[in-house]
Amino acid sequence: MLLHRIPALAFCAFLTSFTASAASTDYRFEVVNPHLDTSPTAPISVRLIHVPTGRPVTDAVILPARLEMMMGNAPMVAKVMPQGSDGKGTYRLVADVSMEGTWTLKLSAKAQGEAETITGAIPVFAAKDARGHSGH
Repeated sequence: MLLHRIPALAFCAFLTSFTASAASTDYRFEVVNPHLDTSPTAPISVRLIHVPTGRPVTDAVILPARLEMMMGNAPMVAKVMPQGSDGKGTYRLVADVSMEGTWTLKLSAKAQGEAETITGAIPVFAAKDARGHSGH
């Protein structure tokens, strides 16, 4: 019976090593505006940075994002819509932010030359008139 489990164990070990990719450590997401207004159309701007060079990635494809706030044991999820890129490495999103507090923006992207999807999570803070309080 142990012989039947060896291929399955080897496959699991392969998957574990495959998911620990260079892409996950070579890139990071940065939020341009960490203070959001509570609004059904709150603008969010993010950059995808190539860590070894410190430069923004200008040609990434940002996959559907998720904005969530923990509410007890389950997250409250806000709708996030992509709005495109400025071509210089800043990617714009619009979110329906209905409640003040700390949210987590979960992002995924595909970068040219990377076989794997890049993922990240960024904390953002929402408040009424948040931009007025952040010095912008």
